[in-house]
Amino acid sequence: MKTITEQRYSKLGPVVVQALKSRSFDAWYFDEQEDALEKIISLIPKDHQVSWGGSGTLNEIGIKERLANEGYALLDRDKAATPEERGEIQRLALLCGTFLTSTNAVSEDGQLVNIDGYGNRVAAMIYGPKQVIVIAGMNKVVKTYEDAYSRARNIAAPMNVQRFPNCKTPCQQTGTCADCKSADTICSFFVTHRFCKPAGRIKVILIGKNLGF
Repeated sequence: MKTITEQRYSKLGPVVVQALKSRSFDAWYFDEQEDALEKIISLIPKDHQVSWGGSGTLNEIGIKERLANEGYALLDRDKAATPEERGEIQRLALLCGTFLTSTNAVSEDGQLVNIDGYGNRVAAMIYGPKQVIVIAGMNKVVKTYEDAYSRARNIAAPMNVQRFPNCKTPCQQTGTCADCKSADTICSFFVTHRFCKPAGRIKVILIGKNLGF
């Protein structure tokens, strides 16, 4: 039995998919993350190197473990032995075959909004990898572009920074954005994807669950 929230997601999801398609994104909606996972795997050619940006959603759905088990060539920055090696893997990821990420927010009219600290995630979304697969729970979907910007800044970023206990930003301490200029800020780059070019390079998978933050 679907919850009331899941019933809403199952109705809204296909509407947002059509909005994304109108902006030349490829897009799909799935009620269950297991079905979404199968679709993601089907979209990734076996000869692609695969990498990803930091994402709670990717961790929750188990896509990285699935790719490793199926023998894909992975560029995994978390396997780096040094900060220098980690940085090099992040640069190599900009030319991988498939880049996986989530998004901080999706507006109902089909725009993606993201905030990034160093820019590697949004850079790969914009240009470089042959394809980008964006996986997002329906909790990331909001009404308008302005709502998407607000969600990215006032919900996603203050939650994301909690992963870094040594990060010296006001939001790490208070849980709310202070529009800081801290050296540790994770809000360096604000990027909107309002249209996908070339068509279909970015593929968006919406899942009717609350995933990530």
